[in-house]
Amino acid sequence: MLRVENLVKRYGDRVAVDGVSFAVGKGQTIGLLGPNGAGKTTTLAMITGLTPPDGGNVSVGGRSLAADPEGVKRGIGLVPQDVALYEETTARANLQLFGALYGMQGAPLARAIADALALVGLADRAGDKVASFSGGMKRRLNIAGALLHDPELILLDEPTVGVDPQSRNAIFDNLAELRRRGKTLVYTTHYMEEAERLCDRIVVMDHGRIMADDTLPGLLARAPAPNRLAVDIAGPPPDALVARLRGLPGVHGVVVDGERLVLDVDDLLAITPQVLQTVSAAGLAVRGFASERANLESVFLTLTGRSLRDE
Repeated sequence: MLRVENLVKRYGDRVAVDGVSFAVGKGQTIGLLGPNGAGKTTTLAMITGLTPPDGGNVSVGGRSLAADPEGVKRGIGLVPQDVALYEETTARANLQLFGALYGMQGAPLARAIADALALVGLADRAGDKVASFSGGMKRRLNIAGALLHDPELILLDEPTVGVDPQSRNAIFDNLAELRRRGKTLVYTTHYMEEAERLCDRIVVMDHGRIMADDTLPGLLARAPAPNRLAVDIAGPPPDALVARLRGLPGVHGVVVDGERLVLDVDDLLAITPQVLQTVSAAGLAVRGFASERANLESVFLTLTGRSLRDE
C-alpha cells in the first residue's frame, strides 16, 4: 500500500530525514516511533506531498507520488499533529468544508459526515461549535475529517498529544475500528506504550534515520537482557565506575544517561545489591532506582544511547 524509498530532506546544513525507507502492506498498522525531532513529522509531510523531498521516492498503491501527485493525495487521509479546525463553526460545517475540498457534495457527503461522526463518537455534537469541544473531542473531529473520502491509507501524526486518558482510549477505539475495516495506518508517536498497543510493525527513528524496523517481538529480542535496572545518582558517573559495573556477573550492558545509569541485567534480585554497593563504594550517593522488564524504551536506549523522550 505504501512504499518509501530513501527519502531525504535537508534544511540548510541540517539533515532532517536521512535516507528513510520502509514499506507498509494493505491493512497493516505501522508505527514511526522516536523522540521529538527524530524526523517523523517531516517524513509524513513528504509522504503526503506537502513537503518536497530532496531525494527519494514515495508510492501509494503502486502509484508514484512524483508522477501522479493529485491522484495519490486523493487516496490519503491525513490527521495532522496540530488540530486543523475552524472553531467558530460547527463540527458538521467543518466536515462539510473538508468534504467539499475532496469534491464531495449532496447526499454522499452527508452520509460520509454522519458515518465519520458516528465512528468518532461525536454524532450528538454535530451542530455544536468546535470552540465548545474539549481537546480530546477536537482530536477526534480531526480524525473524522481525514475519513470522509474513505481513504485506504491514513496517516496519523501524534494524534493523542495533549489529550486526557479517556479521550486517548476513545481514539484507540476509533483506530481499532479502522483496522477492522482493513485500512492501512501509519502512526507516529513518542509514546512506546502506544506503539506496543496499536502497531503490527514499528519503525524506530532517531536523528532522521531508521534505527530498526521490526515487529514488537522482534524488537524486544534486541534487548540485551530480560530486565533493566535504572539507578539515579548524585553526579555524572566516572568511567572507572561504569567499567566496574560492566564487569559484574549478570550485567549485559551499561548506558550512561546523564546522572542515570541504566543496566541490562539477568536477575534483578541478585544484581541490584551488588550494583548499589559498587556505586556507593565509588563515593556517589544513590538518589533512587527502579526496575522493569525489557520494553521498547530499553531497546531504544540500546540502539541510540539516549532516552526515547529526550528532546
